[in-house]
Amino acid sequence: MIISASRRTDIPRFYFDWFLNRLKSGFVLVRNPMNFHQVSRIPLSPEVVDCIVFWTKNPEPMLGKLDHLKNYPYYVQFTVNPYGPEMECALPPKERLVETFRRLADRTGARQAVWRYSPVLLSRTYPPEAHLEFFTKTAEALRGYTEQCKLSFLDLYPKIRTRMAAHGIFTLAEEAQTDLARKLAEIGRKNGIEVSACGTPGLAAAGIPQAKCIDGALVSRITGRRMNLKKDPGQRSECRCVKSVDVGAYDTCGNGCRYCYANVSDKAVQKNRAGYDPAAPMLCGTLLPGDKVTERAVKPDRTGQVSLFDMDAGREEKWQ
Repeated sequence: MIISASRRTDIPRFYFDWFLNRLKSGFVLVRNPMNFHQVSRIPLSPEVVDCIVFWTKNPEPMLGKLDHLKNYPYYVQFTVNPYGPEMECALPPKERLVETFRRLADRTGARQAVWRYSPVLLSRTYPPEAHLEFFTKTAEALRGYTEQCKLSFLDLYPKIRTRMAAHGIFTLAEEAQTDLARKLAEIGRKNGIEVSACGTPGLAAAGIPQAKCIDGALVSRITGRRMNLKKDPGQRSECRCVKSVDVGAYDTCGNGCRYCYANVSDKAVQKNRAGYDPAAPMLCGTLLPGDKVTERAVKPDRTGQVSLFDMDAGREEKWQ
């Protein structure tokens, strides 16, 4: 079982103590966002967790506590974008984020520190030229500190369209989008960083591999084991991620990104974060009358040790 921590919120920045407490307790309760009274009890012992995939925009709070993960394989997806506080309202300056990335990679190794450049937003403030300039500067700063960059272009989900229109965000024509992605990929190659594109299969024809954010081949390389991993049926058709279990909760992320699809409103986030208890089995919530708790039956996806040759082959498989 792969644990996703989390597509729904920034656990490394805001809730890492809670997460470590859940690992220590050996389980976590997760409310089904599509069925409010359905709650899963998910085991978290090293015997059943094959890998943990962290998603964050600032992992600084976890850096001094990585030793607590010594029994778990993991990697960290760290988003570093070019946007200012009007778009990413509660993040440190970019220079500090880049330095944090380098500190993270010093602890984990470049393989386990994955750069996300997501989403690519276009506006008068952020034209293609601005992206190329920032991407070049950041790629040069992260040379040797990461092996991969996963980029994605903005999907205008209905819940964020009004917000994006207020910021003057527009979409590029397919040809212009492909051209920008190709240039970003070339910048990455010059700095030893493989660039792949998430949720945009049309870019494959332009030589931009499709990304897997929950990446079975990378998990195999980190763990040294071949995994029986299949595409996650719970994600959109364009997503190539393998199956994982997310332990986060929507409307709990305090990063304040205007393009975020995981938060309905700042008011909802404030309300939910007020209920945060690092000792609780559920993130920013408690069991309620009418809840039905179901024990999730899981078993490891491991099939055996992988040779160094097979791990190199797996590295190629992830771009297919």
